[in-house]
Amino acid sequence: MADAPPPRPAGSLRIMVAEDEPHIRRILVTLLEESGFRVDVAIHGGEARVRLQGDTPYDLILMDIMMPEATGLELLEELKRLPHRKDIPVVILTAKGQDVDREEAFRLGATDFITKPFSPKKFLNRVDEILGQL
Repeated sequence: MADAPPPRPAGSLRIMVAEDEPHIRRILVTLLEESGFRVDVAIHGGEARVRLQGDTPYDLILMDIMMPEATGLELLEELKRLPHRKDIPVVILTAKGQDVDREEAFRLGATDFITKPFSPKKFLNRVDEILGQL
């Protein structure tokens, strides 16, 4: 993609994407992989919960709010109680941009809250900023 930052060394940082909408998931995975990130995908809240309870190391977690089996906010709350996950930055991605959701996400410990649709360039810049890659 033309707006993507220069690629990173292969396998440098790992990101988990929890997104149930196939089109958005494909966009996120493509953007991140083309930027050099390793990406693991959870297609619903239940799968995300299993991944979060596992031992795979993640540098960043991206989660949709509205997913089957568990919402992104429920998972965020659970994640922050897990000793091996509590310090991982979490970005909430949602088409549901109400202030109450934003406030709840930050109260639960989200690092950022991005409303869909989003600019791919701005999204990747924010990911880089969060990960200290600028």
